[in-house]
Amino acid sequence: MNIIGIIPARYASTRFPGKPLIDINGKSMIRRVYEQALKASTLKYVVVATDDDRIAVHVRDFGGNVILTANTHQSGTDRCAEVISKERSFDVAINIQGDEPYIDPSQIDLLAGCFEDKDTQIATLVKEIKDDEELFNNNSPKVLLNTEREAIYFSRATLPFLRGIPTEKWLERHKFYKHIGIYGYRCEILEALTALPISSLEKAESLEQLRWIENGYRIKTAETLVETVAIDEPRDLGKVKQLK
Repeated sequence: MNIIGIIPARYASTRFPGKPLIDINGKSMIRRVYEQALKASTLKYVVVATDDDRIAVHVRDFGGNVILTANTHQSGTDRCAEVISKERSFDVAINIQGDEPYIDPSQIDLLAGCFEDKDTQIATLVKEIKDDEELFNNNSPKVLLNTEREAIYFSRATLPFLRGIPTEKWLERHKFYKHIGIYGYRCEILEALTALPISSLEKAESLEQLRWIENGYRIKTAETLVETVAIDEPRDLGKVKQLK
């Protein structure tokens, strides 16, 4: 199975312009993500997908692969779809978040392993929630799973609601999962996803994966024990100062 790792990267971030090029302990963010992705044993090829010449030049300068994509894409998923329209030799595409400079390669391999099942269309990672702060954080999407370990809903709200149970007891009574935002797709499925119109649940929660579920696509999950550290805005840089 040929698997491509794609790192979408754009310069014009609203909360953190130029984020891919910021320095993280002596290397740019995008370089750190790229070098971590290269350590994943399941990837045959790694490429940065960007619409910005500054990022493209920088990636080429450190010896990385890069593809220039359109500047009209609304999501990393759309940018990944353009890459596979140009790179037709792959079976599966892994969408690697470009703002996790120390992503663990084992998470990439764990996700890729979901596609050993020929019926897997889309895959993502989940992690068990262990504390109340995270459980009730509306910026951290939660995932509901069925008995086949497929995601049946994502929400910024804390789901499921435990009726009649005090909130401080919820973690004792039920296992909750948060979403880890790395995706894998069979390439033909990825192309189909980008043709779907924005759905009502996606609008409500501002979570694009709900569009896929609403349209009948199945999302396989694998559980990771590794915590991810993402840089969403400048104040998050303090999270990675101690990581090398």
